[in-house]
Amino acid sequence: MALVENVTTLQKSQDLLEAEGEKKTMIKKIMRQIQEEPLDSLSSSVRKQAMEILTQLSHTQPTLGMRERSELVNVCVHSVFSLPSVQAMQEKDEAKAETIQTLYHQTLEALQTLLKALFIEDPTPAGLKSILEALGPWMNSGKAHERARAVNTNVSVLNHMLLTLPFFMPLGFPALGLLLGRLILRIGDPDEEIGCEALDGIIILYTTLELQKRARDKEETNKKELYESNKHFLGPYNPVSPCQNILRVIEIPEIMQGIYMQLSHIQEPRARQVALLPVSLLASSFMTEVVVALLMCPLPLNSNGAEMWRQLILCKPSCDVRDLLDLLLGSLKEKPITKEGRASIVPLAAASGLCELLSINSCMGRVRRIYPQLLLALLIQVHYHIGLNLPGCVAPPKDTKKGAQPSPFVPVRWVVKVVKTLLLRMGCSYETTFLEDQGGWELMEQVESHHRGVALLARAMVQYSCQELCRILYLLIPLLERGDEKHRITATAFFVELLQMEQVRRIPEEYSLGRMAEGLSHHDPIMKVLSIRGLVILARRSEKTAKVKALLPSMVKGLKNMDGMLVVEAVHNLKAVFKGRDQKLMDSAVYVEMLQILLPHFSDAREDVRSSCINLYGKVVQKLRAPRTEAMEEQLVSTLVPLLLTMQEGNSKVSQKCVKTLLRCSYFMAWELPKRAYSRKPWDNQQQTVAKICKCLVNTHRDSAFIFLSQSLEYAKNSRASLRKCSVMFIGSLVPCMESIMTEDRLNEVKAALDNLRHDPEASVCIYAAQVQDHILASCWQNSWLPHGNSWVCYSATTHRWSPSCENLPTSHQRRSWIMQALGSWKMSLKK
Repeated sequence: MALVENVTTLQKSQDLLEAEGEKKTMIKKIMRQIQEEPLDSLSSSVRKQAMEILTQLSHTQPTLGMRERSELVNVCVHSVFSLPSVQAMQEKDEAKAETIQTLYHQTLEALQTLLKALFIEDPTPAGLKSILEALGPWMNSGKAHERARAVNTNVSVLNHMLLTLPFFMPLGFPALGLLLGRLILRIGDPDEEIGCEALDGIIILYTTLELQKRARDKEETNKKELYESNKHFLGPYNPVSPCQNILRVIEIPEIMQGIYMQLSHIQEPRARQVALLPVSLLASSFMTEVVVALLMCPLPLNSNGAEMWRQLILCKPSCDVRDLLDLLLGSLKEKPITKEGRASIVPLAAASGLCELLSINSCMGRVRRIYPQLLLALLIQVHYHIGLNLPGCVAPPKDTKKGAQPSPFVPVRWVVKVVKTLLLRMGCSYETTFLEDQGGWELMEQVESHHRGVALLARAMVQYSCQELCRILYLLIPLLERGDEKHRITATAFFVELLQMEQVRRIPEEYSLGRMAEGLSHHDPIMKVLSIRGLVILARRSEKTAKVKALLPSMVKGLKNMDGMLVVEAVHNLKAVFKGRDQKLMDSAVYVEMLQILLPHFSDAREDVRSSCINLYGKVVQKLRAPRTEAMEEQLVSTLVPLLLTMQEGNSKVSQKCVKTLLRCSYFMAWELPKRAYSRKPWDNQQQTVAKICKCLVNTHRDSAFIFLSQSLEYAKNSRASLRKCSVMFIGSLVPCMESIMTEDRLNEVKAALDNLRHDPEASVCIYAAQVQDHILASCWQNSWLPHGNSWVCYSATTHRWSPSCENLPTSHQRRSWIMQALGSWKMSLKK
């Protein structure tokens, strides 16, 4: 007791304590005395008196530094909290049972008074942190009496903090989330008294935070009323089902949001670890709620959000990885658009969380367990996210490099990135490289080609014998009939390529051949194309070949009224069925029908579609065999004008395909076309060549002359100016060749088309339209075959004052006037 008396004497003499060294020396002596007290019993009031003196010293100058204060708190807390339970100490010394109980409560009260005094000495986040850090480990103790002391002391400090406001706790204060997490865990403590007190601590903490928020907003608030309001919200402590109280706390979104915001203000690594600890603490017992909260993090994930996801695994106590992956998989199976039409970021956020977990090696064993489900769910999410902009998804911050522009955040590209990451982590490096080389990732990101990208991935996995393909195959079979169109298309695209596997022989035919046959009548063209692809793959098996060939007419019929790109894709696959077939007369109908399907796509706006369809047309023609049927002849004759005109569009690649296909048609039909019909040289200034071709066509295929005219008039409406120009030139030579069969209605149709083309936005088309009108009119007068009273004559005679007499026609002047008028019309259209 000598030290205590010395301290009392020294305190009366402030002069002796003015020096910093004197105060620190005295505090160290008292701390040593506290440490010398036994930890297995409470037989004297030394601890209590020592802490009371320390409380008095806290009011003197100078104040302690952070390190000294933390050391002092640790010594005092350890000395009191390490004591056995009151009951145990009483049982050890039954004669002093009542004295021990009284002395214990006085000692604990002295400790709490000291902690409050130290907080008053430094009422800052740092000061509070030095106290809370010392209490933290005791709250997770395996001994109930130690947990009770820690919770009781925490609540005491929090209550004191509430009473001594204003106290500002910034967002960057990591101990806030840590304390909240510890108190939430203690609500579910087996000891009811601990649970009840922990709930009270949370009520105080929320009341404090709300008061600070209102103070910043300059709102006046009654502390007691706010406390009662929070207490009512969290509900009374339920010892039977304390989880109900916990869920109410966790459903408050500010918890994870608060931690997320804290991390934005904390740079020091250890401080960040402290701030993140509540994530793993909460997840160890309430993982579902934590995952749901993390799914609400802003997207794309920054380093703070990513670190919160990784915290679930890396720190103890950590959650069960298997349960976590199951939760993420469940979220990945959701649609980003709800039934109410609202956009949801949950699937994209789940993909982002999965991407972070894939960076942790310890998770890979669990990931492999559900790898097939994860892969298919992600591929379907790629389809869902094509062209989708989601709320909460913002562009990433600007690059630190000067002048660099940030790349926009495109959700579908992010999901594709997660697919790549998953494949690489599962050892599929060859497959990812294959897709990179083939442009498969880009195909996957487009609505019209998504199924091609998915099919390319599946094909690569088959080619490189991926170990997981059997699991994926059996998983896919029930998935093909689930979900919406996007779900089914993605699943079918993958499944079709797996039909190449030997294991498919074990699958009942109804799930392979039967399913593909049903797909031929599907309303979605993509499903038809995928079914054709599946049947073509099955045809490679000898036991399936005959059944697939029997479906060939249905396959071809399914291509009608289909987009050109899909037609090309399907016909490329069908070529494999044609190879090695016995050529019989009954096959001609199928070939002719395929030619009918390909022909309309000669005028497709996409070069690759035009080129492919023209090339495929020629290859199908090569399959035709004598004798020629009427249907064959009609079909090939109807191909002449489209090939001749497309040859003149100015695209060397397409023109080359036209020449080759025209030669194949001519060879089969034994046509004797002019040699220049196969020339790719432009028709400009070669009107005699065009006239010779038209004369040959009309003379050889007189019954098809009006078909030629209709086709050339249709091409005159084409979006490409080069095709409009060559079709006008063709019409100018074709119409005079039809003088003996031309009707007034057809001639008026030609006149109307040329009148429109004289106002074409392309100057050369205007000029050629004017020249052709002039040429046709002159030919009509010269050969006296223009019907009487034709409106063309009246229009021309009135406008240009032509004499009805053929001898008086000033042809050169008329041509010049037509050209000038055409140019004038063209200029007027530009001004408009």
